[in-house]
This record gives sequence, structure tokens and C-alpha cells, in this order.
Amino acid sequence: MSDSELPLEEIPGAYGLPFFGAIRDRLDYFYFQGRDEFFRDRMRKYRSTVFRSNMPPGPFISSNPKVVVLLDAASFPVLFDTSKVEKWNVLDGTYMPSTALTGGYRACAFLDPSEPKHAELKRWFLSLLAARRDVCIPTLRSCLSDLFVDLEDELSSKGKASFNSLNDKMSFNFVFELLCGQKPSSTILGTKGAAMFDQWIALQLAPIMSLGFNNMVLNFLEDVILHTFPLPPFLAKSSYKKLYDAYSEHASSILDEAERLGLDRDEACHNLVFLAGFNAYGGMKATLPILIKWVGSAGEELHRRLAREIRSTVASEGGVTLAALDKMSLTKSVVYEALRIDPPVPYQYGKARRDVVVRSHDAAFRIRKGEMVFGYQPFATKDPRVFDDPEEFVGDRFVGEGEKLLRYVYWSNGRETDGPTAGNKQCAGKDLVLNVCRVVLVELFLRYDTFDAGCESLPVGSSVTFRSLTKATSC
Repeated sequence: MSDSELPLEEIPGAYGLPFFGAIRDRLDYFYFQGRDEFFRDRMRKYRSTVFRSNMPPGPFISSNPKVVVLLDAASFPVLFDTSKVEKWNVLDGTYMPSTALTGGYRACAFLDPSEPKHAELKRWFLSLLAARRDVCIPTLRSCLSDLFVDLEDELSSKGKASFNSLNDKMSFNFVFELLCGQKPSSTILGTKGAAMFDQWIALQLAPIMSLGFNNMVLNFLEDVILHTFPLPPFLAKSSYKKLYDAYSEHASSILDEAERLGLDRDEACHNLVFLAGFNAYGGMKATLPILIKWVGSAGEELHRRLAREIRSTVASEGGVTLAALDKMSLTKSVVYEALRIDPPVPYQYGKARRDVVVRSHDAAFRIRKGEMVFGYQPFATKDPRVFDDPEEFVGDRFVGEGEKLLRYVYWSNGRETDGPTAGNKQCAGKDLVLNVCRVVLVELFLRYDTFDAGCESLPVGSSVTFRSLTKATSC
């Protein structure tokens, strides 16, 4: 049926008793059912991919946990339309972390595009990333070279190697060098910058995290400590001050440009730390293990195809360049597929600016002005009405005719076929993230023919442990 023919239905679902309904949904979400089953159970119960529910954390961190849940590829994109939904203080969900964690300012990620400061900061972000376009690949390749040396050493000495810890170090070094032009080890941060950002990020995300205990007593304590009251910002005060001071001193040229654009220098620096830490470092920390996990699980046949494409393209193009990356159709598809099947940021929130009608594949629903809208991306981007074998990792899914499906890949807070602007909320570093993922695969398969790795779930993302690396037989 066309959109105009879809029947307008009441949104199914309920919020339960005040306070207690939110607590019950929180316990189901974290402990009794688990995240995916929480949504799957309600989707079956209401026979709908659009329904009402509470979302964690609920009392007492969130004053209003009530949301309209969207779980399909048809309804999900309403969350990108800022003429229909506002993005005021909804980055992390139905709560907002204390601004004491960001110098007293609301970072750009928490601003709605209708706020003038949003466009000013977003334009600055886009310009500073564009200015570093030519140094991005050389800087990343240098950092990756160190990572693979450390990976081989650890694998040789221990028989296995944790990718995550090495990736955290590499990601922090890359972001700092890209923005500041020098290694963080030569600054006051030394080798502790990644751990400082980890502590700061954890305080912001604690209300929607679970440590995965398999013990009722520990789960009860976790729920009280993480999900009932906000953790005090002072726990990260010292670390954050060092990060701020490091970027303030060593990214002075970037901050000079911010002042020329009319931005307050102190506010700009806090926004730069947020961009570097939460968006860039935090994004790489979550995304790259996901990429390696899925590529590893795909097996040697895909590894051989990737190695063949990467090596032949690098040879014909005379090096690892943006032009070379753009010609690697399989490599690009593998990155898109990893971001589709396991998006690093699974949640999307927005509040209805006005009464709006959203459409699933089968029905239309009216959402009232002021209601919170929530989309769970892993279900939307594994919609069986859009993708064949949606639960399967298909490396060449987006090659050739498959490129038409890119409009249903939403990882960047927008369609893959769209781009970030000062007037939308799509990730300013979207193109940078894609190129980073491609370069990681290029460097991996220039060095190795194949690899074997094991994976486990983490509170945020996946843990990857390398068990073997097979050196390249030709390059």
C-alpha cells in the first residue's frame, strides 16, 4: 500500500503504573529479558514495530521515561527529520548528563539545530575536519603500524592478543595527533589519555549501561548504583581538567580559528574535547572492534577477496590514497555491512515538535507534540522487509546493485546517502569514520592473508581477541 492508503491506528502498548511501570521495564531491559528480547517480546505482544514503552534509566535519573518505540526501517527515519523532531538534550536518551562534565556548557551534540550556536559549532567542526583531510591517512597509517607491531608482539609472547586495549591506545593517539599535530605521550597526558576519556565517557553512559553480571545480588547493586542516581561528576574532574588543558595548549591554532568565527574560546575548547573524546575516540573505541569481529567471523574466503582487491588497487593507484579507497568496492561494502548489522550507536531519540504521523510498513500512527520518540537501530537496519538474510553478515551486500540499499543504513544519525550539514544532526565525522574503517582493513590485509579472532560482548560494543595472524604471502 502507498503511504496515503495505510490505515491510521492507535499506538499499542502501555507505560504501566507511575514509577513502578518504569522500574519494571528497566529490570526487564537490563536483567529479566535483556535488550534485544525486551524489544522482540513487545513487538510480538503488540504485533507492531511501533509501540509505547518506558526506556531506561527511569526514576530518578530521568523525569519522564515514556517513549514511542520505532523498530522498522520505514518509521525510523522520522528521527532524522528535524522539522518533525527536536534534538534538545536527547543525545543519550531520556536523561542528560550533568554539564559539569563539559565545563558548564551544553556541547553541540546536545543542541537542537534551531539553536544558533548549533550551526556555528557544526560549521567549525566540518571546517576543521576538512582542513585535515590530507594528513588523515598518513597519520592513521603511522598509528596503525604501531598497533600491528604491538599486536604481533603480544600474540607471540602470550599466544593471544587483546585488540581492544591496543585499539584504545591507537585511537586516542590518532585523534590527538590529527587535531594537535603531535603525539600525546609528549604532553601532560603521557600514556594515560585513553583511560581518562574512558572514565569521563563512563560517567555519561552509566545510566544506560550494564556490566553483565550473572548474579542477582550484583545486578541489584548495579541497578541501584548505575541506574537510580547519577554518578557524581567530580569523579572525572581531575582527568577531564588534564584533557582540557592538553587540547587548550596543543590545539591552539584550531581554537584561534574558532575565535575568528565568533566562538568563545573556552566553550570551543570544551566542545573540541567532546568531539575528540566522546565522538571521535569513543566512536573508534566502539566501531573498530565491531568491524574486526564481523570480518573475522566471515572467514578466509572473504579475507582472500579483500586482500586481492586491496593489494591490486594500492599497486595500481601507487599507494593508500583517498582515490584508492574509493575504488575498493568490496572493502567499502564490508564497512557498510558491519555498520548495518551492528551499529556502534544503537539508540536514537527525538521529541515531537508537533503532531506527526509516522508510518511503518503496515500502518500509520499519530505521535503527539512533546512525546519522546525512540528508535532502536539494530532492528531497523536488520528489517527483513528491506534486507535479505538480515541477520547474516554479507560482505558484498552493497556492491553493484546493492548500493541502492545504502539509504537504509543509518549508523551516522542519517541515511548513508545523505551528508552532514550545519543544519542537521548527522555525524560531522561521517566520512572520516568510513575512511578510518577502510584504512584499517587496508593495513590489515596488506600485512596479513587471514586471521582468527574470538569475540565477547561488552557493556558498550564488543571485545575482540586475536588468536592467530597469517603473514601476507604477497603484497
